[in-house]
Amino acid sequence: MKAKLWLPLTLAGLVSLVTGSAQVSADDFYKGKTIRFVVGLAPGGGYDLSARTVGRHIGKHIPGNPTIIVENMTGAGSLIAANYTYNSAKSDGLFVGIWNSAMVLRQALGDKAMRFDARKFGWLGAPTVGTPHCSIMAHTGLKSLKDVLATSREIKVGSTGPGSTYDDTPKILNRTIGTKFKVVSGYEGSGPIYVAMRRKEVDGGCWGWESARTTARALLDGKGDEKLIPFLIHRPQPDPEVKNLPIIPELIKGEDNLSAYNTWVGTFEFQRPFMVPPGTPKERLQLLRKGFADTMTDPEFVAETKKSKLQITYVSGEEVDKYVDKVLSITPKAKELLDFLATKPKK
Repeated sequence: MKAKLWLPLTLAGLVSLVTGSAQVSADDFYKGKTIRFVVGLAPGGGYDLSARTVGRHIGKHIPGNPTIIVENMTGAGSLIAANYTYNSAKSDGLFVGIWNSAMVLRQALGDKAMRFDARKFGWLGAPTVGTPHCSIMAHTGLKSLKDVLATSREIKVGSTGPGSTYDDTPKILNRTIGTKFKVVSGYEGSGPIYVAMRRKEVDGGCWGWESARTTARALLDGKGDEKLIPFLIHRPQPDPEVKNLPIIPELIKGEDNLSAYNTWVGTFEFQRPFMVPPGTPKERLQLLRKGFADTMTDPEFVAETKKSKLQITYVSGEEVDKYVDKVLSITPKAKELLDFLATKPKK
C-alpha cells in the first residue's frame, strides 16, 4: 500500500518542482536585461508619446525590473515595423512592437504588403481605444463640415501612408459622405504633418482625437491662420473642443456603406497596441501582459498621463485577441467595399 502511494506522490512532487522551477526561471529572466520598445511611427506623435510614457513605468511591474529603451522604426505608416516584428525580431521576450492596428484590417483585405498573421502575435494590450476625427487649418477659410462639403476645391490632407488613420479616413469619407480630400502621403509621423500644416503644404488631416488633443495642442491653441479647427469625429467625446461635432456614422448613407465603415473602424478598439513576436515563450508573454496591465493603474503613470493629456482606456491582451479575430473574420461584402484600401501589386 505504501509503495502504491509513494509513486503518485513522487510524480506530484516532480511536477510541482518542475512547475516551480519554470516560474522561478521566468521571474528571473528579466533581471539585468533590456527590453526594446520599437515604435513604427516618428517621434512627436501619439504612438511615440504612448510608448515612451509606458516605457518609463512598466519596468518596475516586471519581475527583475528590466530597463526599457524606446526606438523608432518609421516607414509606410508603420508597416515596416509591423513586418519586422513578425519576421525579423527575436522571440525572446525582449522585443515589443508598437504599430498601427489598422494593419490588421489590411491583412483581412488580402493586402500582400502585410507579411504577417495578426493572430500569431502575442498581444500585451493597448493603452486606449481610438476615435478618428478630422481637423482643418484656419488659413483655408473653412471652419465646419458644412464649409468642407460646400467648397469646390480639393482639400489636401497629410498622411503617413496607406493603412494609417491619416490615409484611410479621408478616402472612406470621400466615398461615403462626399468630401473632396486629396491625400498627400509620405510623412513619417504626426510631427512632420503638423509642420506641413504650418507651412501650408497641407490643409489639415484626419487622425485619432486621443492623439491630436495632446500632440497637436500647440495648433489647437493657435491664433489666426495658425489655428487647427476640428470639424468631424467618429463618436461623441466629452472634450469641449469636439463635444458637439457631427458624428461620422450618423452621416453615412446606405446599409452596406455603414457596415463597411463599422468593419474598418473595428481596429480602433485597440489603438497603439503593444505586442511581441510569434513564438515568444508563453510565461514571458504573461509576465509582460501583467506588467502592462499593472502599469495602466500605476498612480505615477496615471498622474503623468493626466499631466500630458494622454488619454488612457486600457484594453487587455486577451481582449485584443478577440478584436483581431473579429477583424480578420470580415464579411465578403465589407471586403469588397473596402478593397480600395489594400495596396495593389505593381504590374
